[in-house]
Amino acid sequence: MLSKLNAPQREAAKYLDGPLLVLAGAGSGKTRVITHKIVYLIEQCGYSPREIAAITFTNKAAREMQERVAQLMEGKSTKGLTIATFHSLGLQMLRAEAALLGYKPQFSILDSADSFKILSDVLATTDKQLLRKTQWQISSWKNAFMSPDQAKASADDELKVAAAKVYQLYQQTLKAYQAVDFDDLIKLPVELFEQHPQALEKWQRKLKYLLIDEYQDTNSCQYRLVKLLTGIEGRFTAVGDDDQAIYGWRGADVENLRQLTEDFSRLKVIKLEQNYRSTVRILRAANQVIANNPKLFDKKLWSDLGTGEQLQVSAARDEDHEAESVVMKLMAHKFEHRTRHADYAILYRGNHQARIIEQQLRNNKIPYTISGGQSFFDKAEIKDIVSYLRLIANEDDDPAFIRAATTPKKGIGNTTLERLGTYASAHHLSLFAAAFEGEFQRELGNKQLDDLLTFCQYIQRLQERAVRDPAGEVLDDLLNGIQYEAFLYDSEESRSAETKWNNLQEFIGWLKKKSEPESEGGDDGRNLLELTQMVSLMSMLEGRENGEPDAVKLSTLHAAKGLEYGHVFLIGCEEGILPHRESIDTDRVEEERRLMYVGITRAQKSLHISWCRKRKRAGETEACEPSRFIAELPADDVRHFGSPSADPVASKEHGRERMAQIRAMLGK
Repeated sequence: MLSKLNAPQREAAKYLDGPLLVLAGAGSGKTRVITHKIVYLIEQCGYSPREIAAITFTNKAAREMQERVAQLMEGKSTKGLTIATFHSLGLQMLRAEAALLGYKPQFSILDSADSFKILSDVLATTDKQLLRKTQWQISSWKNAFMSPDQAKASADDELKVAAAKVYQLYQQTLKAYQAVDFDDLIKLPVELFEQHPQALEKWQRKLKYLLIDEYQDTNSCQYRLVKLLTGIEGRFTAVGDDDQAIYGWRGADVENLRQLTEDFSRLKVIKLEQNYRSTVRILRAANQVIANNPKLFDKKLWSDLGTGEQLQVSAARDEDHEAESVVMKLMAHKFEHRTRHADYAILYRGNHQARIIEQQLRNNKIPYTISGGQSFFDKAEIKDIVSYLRLIANEDDDPAFIRAATTPKKGIGNTTLERLGTYASAHHLSLFAAAFEGEFQRELGNKQLDDLLTFCQYIQRLQERAVRDPAGEVLDDLLNGIQYEAFLYDSEESRSAETKWNNLQEFIGWLKKKSEPESEGGDDGRNLLELTQMVSLMSMLEGRENGEPDAVKLSTLHAAKGLEYGHVFLIGCEEGILPHRESIDTDRVEEERRLMYVGITRAQKSLHISWCRKRKRAGETEACEPSRFIAELPADDVRHFGSPSADPVASKEHGRERMAQIRAMLGK
């Protein structure tokens, strides 16, 4: 099986004498190494699948890995093998050990909108910017494994001091709701293992070998978790690339790669430098740009896929001209080379750059998909039904209670909810528990109390059924019971209602599939509680990617990491955009250069880079400078258009040749 790997890949797959770091350059086959190593551990080294965990960052990467392992195992069982995201693994651990941390197994997982709402209650403000900053600060503290007390002690300015106080109250509120947020799914397992050695021992015995993908994207909390799980012996393979560390702003710490060499003296380092994706010219450009960054480990990508076309760098008059010329070039290239729309990607630094490109693509009737658009799970109709599921799983989940109690309307008005909220917070109860208190019930009018109790008793009946009856049956009865279809048609235009109802049917169908024992992707059959926690987590990791349509891909550089396209257009390569203005001001250009490197290495056959001489900003037109990264490209591999450094004769000649080729094709 390992004969299909090149020599360094094979060495990495077979190495088991201690901790291993595989430095895998872009397109060098890292997933291949991880999947082959999993199979090697099972088939040649006597590991049982349930003793191995491969950890990735996205559901999509985990799914791809699962599919590849299944193919390599050729029908042999991989039951018990863990291939999951960091957060899913954290969820499994918390679910199993919840009692040790004072949680019940049915704790809720709050998404960022829920935590935003809690913060706005704690801060008693609707100032979105302040709330976002506070939310981001608390998340950073959690990723750095800092408690509210530690945050308070380290706070060095007014905003941080205030945020540390809010962090304390926010955590208390979460605990009261028996809820955790996204960052807790890593932070709490670390707390668990540091405070309860017997739980750590159990999980170390359970997971005897760890493989970690995209290691450069780990934050200090994730690194701590890996260190705890792999113990003194360091039974792990970490795969990463310091040149693709582009998530520093999200708490990822490329220093974790250096830390490995210090924490594990027996660490072996294997480099994967052969690239199976791009032409020589594209790789030469990537190598030359990234060489301007200080290196943690030296490596040079190489390829035997041929020299390839020159890279094109074009200067446009302004953003309208840039969008128009990118789309025209794309159409001409597609016509000439008989390619598919899906072979093209248009990449940019920030989401705001997409709007004008989208307009041009629509004008020319070119199908496109945009990554980072609204996730399936963010749709209101999905969140409505998920709020019921969350409440069935955990009646102390106040945000879910409020949404479910008022959608569709059930006679529970704002006044009732306000009085319920006041009573609940005065007596330290959840809203659900407060509804059953005699003292509170005496305060409420009969009609209001009847409506409130009818709702709560309905949830209790569903709770009993959730652990007993098939999940699919309970879901169907829930939709009928709350008459959600009628509610949609009463409150929406009929076309919009139909779309929403279809989305919901698709969602319920997907959940039913996940709940079937041994179904395709259905694991061992999940009950409604497990399904609910899985959905809460998935909605935060990403939507479900179905088969990719034949469409041009629009994406930020961050979202494009790990993907590849035949032909890439990299737009807006100007000082202030890439590198980003803020990174220039704060001297963080190195991460921006890594972003440029990620953009270049997405391309397999051709790369077109463009920049604008002027651009509108806040209603004013500003002159722009080409990005410093353009000057770092190897001069012989680049052909310039529309800029002073372009050779006008060569450009004209190139244009004539192209026209002649297209005429000849039309003639045929």
